[in-house]
Amino acid sequence: MLPGMVVPIELDDAARAAVEAAKVAAAPGESGELLIAPRLDDRYPTYGVLATIVQIGRIPSGAAAVVRGTRRAHIGAGVDGPGTAMWVSVDEVPEPEITDQTRALAADYKKLLLAMLQRREAWQIIDFVNQLTDPSALADTAGYASYLTPVQKRQLLETPDVEERLRALIDWTGDHLAEVEVTDKIAEDVRSGMEKQQKEFLLRQQLAAIRKELGELGPDGEEGSDDYRSRIEAADLPEKVREAALREAGKLERASDQSPEGGWIRTWLDTVLDLPWNVRTEDSTDLTAAREILDADHHGLEDVKDRIVEYLAVRARRAQRGLQVVGGRGSGAVMVLAGPPGVGKTSLGESVARALGREFVRVALGGVRDEAEIRGHRRTYVGALPGRIVRAIAEAGSMNPVVLLDEIDKVGSDYRGDPAAALLEVLDPAQNHTFRDHYLDLDLDLSDVVFLATANVIENIPQALLDRMELVQIDGYTSDDKVAIARDFLLPRQRERAALTTDEVDVTDAALRKIAADYTREPGVRQFERLLAKAMRKATTKLATSDEPITIDEPDLVEYLGRPRFMPESAERTAVPGVATGLAVTGLGGDVLYIEAGATDGEPGLQLTGQLGDVMKESAQIALSYVRAHAAELGVDPKALDRRIHVHVPAGAVPKDGPSAGVTMVTALVSMATGRQVRSDVGMTGEVTLNGRVLPIGGVKQKLLAAQRAGLSTVFIPQRNEPDLDDVPAEVLAELEVRPMTDVADIVAQALEPAAQESTPAVTRAA
Repeated sequence: MLPGMVVPIELDDAARAAVEAAKVAAAPGESGELLIAPRLDDRYPTYGVLATIVQIGRIPSGAAAVVRGTRRAHIGAGVDGPGTAMWVSVDEVPEPEITDQTRALAADYKKLLLAMLQRREAWQIIDFVNQLTDPSALADTAGYASYLTPVQKRQLLETPDVEERLRALIDWTGDHLAEVEVTDKIAEDVRSGMEKQQKEFLLRQQLAAIRKELGELGPDGEEGSDDYRSRIEAADLPEKVREAALREAGKLERASDQSPEGGWIRTWLDTVLDLPWNVRTEDSTDLTAAREILDADHHGLEDVKDRIVEYLAVRARRAQRGLQVVGGRGSGAVMVLAGPPGVGKTSLGESVARALGREFVRVALGGVRDEAEIRGHRRTYVGALPGRIVRAIAEAGSMNPVVLLDEIDKVGSDYRGDPAAALLEVLDPAQNHTFRDHYLDLDLDLSDVVFLATANVIENIPQALLDRMELVQIDGYTSDDKVAIARDFLLPRQRERAALTTDEVDVTDAALRKIAADYTREPGVRQFERLLAKAMRKATTKLATSDEPITIDEPDLVEYLGRPRFMPESAERTAVPGVATGLAVTGLGGDVLYIEAGATDGEPGLQLTGQLGDVMKESAQIALSYVRAHAAELGVDPKALDRRIHVHVPAGAVPKDGPSAGVTMVTALVSMATGRQVRSDVGMTGEVTLNGRVLPIGGVKQKLLAAQRAGLSTVFIPQRNEPDLDDVPAEVLAELEVRPMTDVADIVAQALEPAAQESTPAVTRAA
């Protein structure tokens, strides 16, 4: 209880004794005063409220007295008094002086209090609060606040300072008002949501009644069941698909409106009806026009272009002779384009679709780990969907699109299954005419789809999947190819993006060749295009201050692109004995590999560094064994090999493996042991045996392209790889002297510099 409050108190024995004692002690005409103090369990109260007795009467729970609080009082010691009541001495607490700060705090608290009362629409209480001018009386009205705890109210009672009471009330009331606002907002959202649902339900019921009157629904009001039947009958569906769809429509008719099965069936029927079951685009039969489209979009890539034109030629001849053209076992075309990044594998798919006159759909497989992504989810799962292949067919709108399976070598597997295994059926021309998606559970004919897959690393594709596809290897571009691509494709595109014309900016062929040789060393042209974009941006900036046309020539590249990033380093690396230049294949194409050999004093043995794989370690051991066994033939002092031999393959942070470095290791070891340098213009590749035979290896074309980029002039390859030279561009073979070899000793003899002739000093005899 706080001063100013009027409250009833139940008259138990103690309260009745106090009321009677107060009446006895009161002066004539007065009702007497009581001390109302909080009841505490742990201590004696120090503050209370002096109250006058307003009325004594009865309430439903018994006798009660109505008292009015008047002033704060500090409770002193107990004293003797009449009757059985407890008497204490009290000191009235004086009210502090009212200052401007007190009035400002009172105004702030009144605003909060009125805001809360307005939310409750307590207008009579608002009028009462507006009439209060005393800050202390305003603060003491908090005794009526239901949101304050008894502890907070006791704190107000025990705080004589009005400013402290008002500050505490402002904090408490502000927090409570914020909670009330959030609660009211939540309640309003819930109420509006329920009203919306009720309104939607009512409207749907009215709509169903209207449609029933119009005859659009069955007599029992099954929503959409007859509509689905009519759509199925009108659709051009295969017979088995029609039967399955009609069965599902029958289930929909029997399903309850409240059953979730109705929604699942409708979704399935919509998916089936949206598929282009008997829709096919007509292939272009103009082989010349198809080849022109392919040549206009991409430079080179002859193998892929030839395969597409051959596909069209076969279909055109079958059509001319009245044979079946569409669909059937084994009639599909499935190719995988394997090669380093930036050579045009992905963009080729759209060009193939244009050349064939078909729709084009791209399916990104990079990072896919769930088998259901390919084959779909079974309908028993909530939120089930068809797989990516079915969705691609629906997106294309025809049964014979060109589907590009991008990054097929990046497909992973985990506990949810192996997507690569699900692709076996999709990409097998002998099986995909009856592909069955888990969601549809119907046979889908994919035999007329042209599947193009792209990959960077063939070794990452499962062998069973690779066996079902035609492998087309794209090994990168020559310098002439890059210059032609830059001139015909990249430069016009970057000029257009920079809002430039050929009259304003041009780049010479010499500059393009310099960029390809010294600024990029990649099998593709992505970095090439970035550098051209950079040059066009700088040219645009320059044209902003000058209208003079710009021609970027070879000497101007430093200004536009900075200093060259790549310089021929073979001569520098092989300037000391024991270093040989090898050729390797990585996921980014061909590359040059330097192998270093050295010897130190210590226990004879072989130490290998450079993160070498098991196969490469064995190649090093074979090379050392061969050199020791044929030391005399190779001109090696056997004592030079009775030391601690160390073979290192930079860079040490890159893992390396494979057998093709055998001849390079033999050459490096012989160079180290004889002190003769390896020719700086020579590169080599090939697996070596203990007898010195040079065995064939893979990736000859990519390795020769890397040798050309590195500025080498002579390359040794195994004799049995000579047929692979047919795939190497003529301009590369014109720049390189390729020597097929069968014996590693011959490679060593031709790769090492001649031994230095020792000069003998002349001796003169004294006469």
